Amino acid sequence: MDPEVLFRMVDVAGVIANGVIGASLARALGYDLIGYLTLGILTALGGGMIRDSLLGIGFPVALTDPWYLAGAIGASAFAYLVPLDGPWARRGLTLADVLTLGCWSATGAAKGISAGLDPIPSIFLGVITATAGGVMRDVLVRQTPAIFGSNPLYATFSIIAAGVMVIFQRHDMYQLGMGTAILICLVFGLAARRYHWILPVRQMNILAGSKRILDRERIPNLRKLSSRRLSEKNPEN
Repeated sequence: MDPEVLFRMVDVAGVIANGVIGASLARALGYDLIGYLTLGILTALGGGMIRDSLLGIGFPVALTDPWYLAGAIGASAFAYLVPLDGPWARRGLTLADVLTLGCWSATGAAKGISAGLDPIPSIFLGVITATAGGVMRDVLVRQTPAIFGSNPLYATFSIIAAGVMVIFQRHDMYQLGMGTAILICLVFGLAARRYHWILPVRQMNILAGSKRILDRERIPNLRKLSSRRLSEKNPEN
């Protein structure tokens, strides 16, 4: 099978999976069919549309390839009609989600490199492609975005996958980069959910130590200044 065809199949499968994931939130919140369609389409297509709009290289692919919009609409309608609450259904969606994370991270980064952007902006585009749809969905329903704090690593692997794609793309190894990015997110994404790997959430303050040092130096200096002023006021002592 042509690798490009395979990657496109994974891409569309990710659209469908994320459409179902987004629309499933509408079920939990008790929304109507419009709510299902809104959350499903936004989750499935939001990141890619932002990426294509930022690049300014034509219409977003979601508007030019009929499979994308049709997949998002169909997935949202399916989630409206069929509750996917079983363990196997959840596992299937999780698998599709991590596969899509790698595919979209790599696709976004590769499009940035192809458009002439530097590595860091290209990695940024990859992360936007993979995560922005879910962020907009969560914000729309007034929830803290799932990629923020105390959740299994997600955006972190997107950054890694996009960075890997940039390296391979700059060495003219597009297909190998795409495959490696997908594999990284598949293996480590599933492991993160299995073992609940998260980033540290402890707040850090690198200025706290400096403040303590300044306080320790300032107090003796203030005491010396006070003693000097008293001596000046009372020279007979």
